[in-house]
Amino acid sequence: MTELAAPSFVRRTVCFGEAVYQGETTVEGIMARHVATIDEARQLAPTAIIPILVTPDISLLQPTIMVDAIVAKVNTGTRLSDAPFVVALGPGFTVGVDCHAIVETNRGHSLGRVLYHGSAEPNTGTPGQVAGVAHERVLRAPAVGHVMPMAQIGNMVAAGQLIATVNGQELRAPFAGVLRGLIHPAVKVTPGYKIGDLDPRGHVTHCFTISDKSLAIGGGVVEAVLGERPWAVTYQPN
Repeated sequence: MTELAAPSFVRRTVCFGEAVYQGETTVEGIMARHVATIDEARQLAPTAIIPILVTPDISLLQPTIMVDAIVAKVNTGTRLSDAPFVVALGPGFTVGVDCHAIVETNRGHSLGRVLYHGSAEPNTGTPGQVAGVAHERVLRAPAVGHVMPMAQIGNMVAAGQLIATVNGQELRAPFAGVLRGLIHPAVKVTPGYKIGDLDPRGHVTHCFTISDKSLAIGGGVVEAVLGERPWAVTYQPN
């Protein structure tokens, strides 16, 4: 897997990219390890450990299958020629132009479905509802700077409780719930930037397990890769 030098995800307890910060991380029994070179990554190939490389030149990896899982709602540089089989997640891509298949990421009837024509549903700009809460559950930066946490992922917080500060400005919980995600302090944020996730359901175990949405999308990727296997025609194993 590849990552940024300062990954900006908020659900850090269930992201393999957390290995960039911690050296190693484990998600539901699967371990990932930050490695410095492609050679180090290849040395892990016989093991069950996922190597995490920081933004290498994709062409150097020569992948048979590439999955663009950035979910930026736009194409940040993925090309149809990056691999024999390219899978993209969500909007911003067109099959046959940017990729060979797309997995739908919008909540609803088509979540996780594999598309071999056209594009995914457009970005709605509205977070999916959780226990009747939508916009409020996404915590956003009040200022430019770095997040200084006052609560930890997995903590139960009360309405109005201080969760973090950014450049001296406070971010307080809009309602009672469990803090399911909080961005790493190494990431410089701007006003309105997504920095946290507050879950009104209050189940602490949800902080350490993959969500229903992620499971559906991951299943779509597996279906795309193992289904028709259009990439197998050009794959020549070593």
